[in-house]
Amino acid sequence: MLALTRERGKISGDAMHGHLPIDGLTLFGLFAVTAMLVCYALEQRSPWFILAFAGACALGSVYGFLQGAWPFGLVEAVWSLVALYRWRQAAEARAVLDRQP
Repeated sequence: MLALTRERGKISGDAMHGHLPIDGLTLFGLFAVTAMLVCYALEQRSPWFILAFAGACALGSVYGFLQGAWPFGLVEAVWSLVALYRWRQAAEARAVLDRQP
């Protein structure tokens, strides 16, 4: 388990113990949500970022179910499917543009 301590303006944790425990599941969730944010911000650059966003949403869904927040997991699963559909549409549109002289 990773613990962050309070020292001169750094991240503060539990006031009683001075620690903020971060387990593997929390780190996994942080990674998934950060990946979603980054990929969403870069979607206009390439259809591959839309696909990466779909994957990050799938990771967020797994996190939601593992954490016990099944509504979050369900919504993220739906977003993953929507993003896959958007990726397919964007990839097809890009292929049409690449075939034009």
